[in-house]
Amino acid sequence: MAPPKLKSLSSKSYLFLSISLLSLIFFILSKSSHPSSLPSSFNYQNTPSFPTNSIKVFILNLPRSLNYGLLDKYWSFTSDSRLGSEVDNEIRKTRVSKSPRFPQYPESPLIKQYSAEYWIMGDLMTPEKLRIGSFAKRVFDVEDADVVFVPFFATLSAELQLGVKKSVFRKKVGNEDYDRQREVVDFVRNTEAWKRSGGRDHVFVVTDPVAMWHIKAEIAPAILLVVDFGGWYKLDSKASNGSSPDMVQHTQVSLLKDVIVPYTHLLPRLDISENQKRDTLLYFKGAKHRHRGGLVREKLWDLLANEHKVIMEEGFPNATGKEQSIKGMRTSEFCLHPAGDTPTSCRIFDAIQSLCIPVIVSDDIVLPFEGTVDYSEFSVFVAVSDALQPNWLIRHLRSYSNLQKEKFRQNMAQVQSLFEYDNGHPGGIGPLPPNGAVNNIWKKVHEKLPMIKEAIVRERRKPPGVSVPLRCHCT
Repeated sequence: MAPPKLKSLSSKSYLFLSISLLSLIFFILSKSSHPSSLPSSFNYQNTPSFPTNSIKVFILNLPRSLNYGLLDKYWSFTSDSRLGSEVDNEIRKTRVSKSPRFPQYPESPLIKQYSAEYWIMGDLMTPEKLRIGSFAKRVFDVEDADVVFVPFFATLSAELQLGVKKSVFRKKVGNEDYDRQREVVDFVRNTEAWKRSGGRDHVFVVTDPVAMWHIKAEIAPAILLVVDFGGWYKLDSKASNGSSPDMVQHTQVSLLKDVIVPYTHLLPRLDISENQKRDTLLYFKGAKHRHRGGLVREKLWDLLANEHKVIMEEGFPNATGKEQSIKGMRTSEFCLHPAGDTPTSCRIFDAIQSLCIPVIVSDDIVLPFEGTVDYSEFSVFVAVSDALQPNWLIRHLRSYSNLQKEKFRQNMAQVQSLFEYDNGHPGGIGPLPPNGAVNNIWKKVHEKLPMIKEAIVRERRKPPGVSVPLRCHCT
């Protein structure tokens, strides 16, 4: 039997070893877990610059004329019937520097709603010491990168052409937008990075449905950041070979490789504490007549226009329309979102910022950050076939209790920040909202990396002369 002193020492040693072992286990477990998103109370001072699971991004060295140079071009214009806006004309008058390194993005609603390209680029161009909380880590050797970002302001390029000479937009001769598209694709496809991956790890921002219109097929293997797939259906349908008019082969776009991103909201954010009584049941402001899937809108308009406590207004949020939209959305319980020329629009994100419950009548809609966000917790989804039945939609909306509607608004308030691009800094250069749109876009790209890497490996092992079917790029 051990002497009492030795026995005491053994017990202490045993206790010390037990505590040490438990501490080690706790440390390992805490290091292996990573939050899926950062809280809104994020403290810049106490958080490391990049999460350990951040995505590594290499920026391709495109000429400035293809990104910020397009903004220089825009601000050099005088007022234009399509591109001009009252706010932008005032900005032109008061600009101190004619060509700042990082110009402001236009306030014209036609362009601003597609400004994701500007904010994503601005974050990557921000000096690393200021990029606290960014999910994307910029690397300067393509060999270290998870993805290659192509810094082309495709939407701005398209809108400049539409504003200056719309008649040649669908043509190639005399079309400056086509020339820029061609310059980008020829440059990218001649890089070793593209040849190595077939472009599958390259990221293009293509938010405007008509952006990159002429060369979509050539960038189909890449990761496309799009607001929806509506602008691609017509091209995709050609792959069906007439087998079915409703069949979309998705040879170019797919949720497996591409990321749906939010429109930039045009209306200011309403805090839940500022919410007041809402006397209107349903509100809509926009164009009555649209094409393709938007034909449903005209039918809905005729059904709803004379309903009690329903407001259907023609217009677009320019200076006057913006104030009308703010008032309309903030004083209405529900905001109608029918499909337009494409399944989505910035209207749904204006509704979220206004705490107006979205009523989504668009059977083909795809939405940003699904999987992170459950839209059914703050939106009403209605089948087109139901919405077009006389009196059905109004009866359905009136069936929601005040408690249910308040719960919708509370849930909406929790996700408003996810759809925020603006970081509040001149030129978009500076720390971004840690749980905002840019970080959530990169998180969705990060989720797709295993599939992208698998596709690259599969392509590399193919024998010479054997090609991967187009459908395998995306589905």
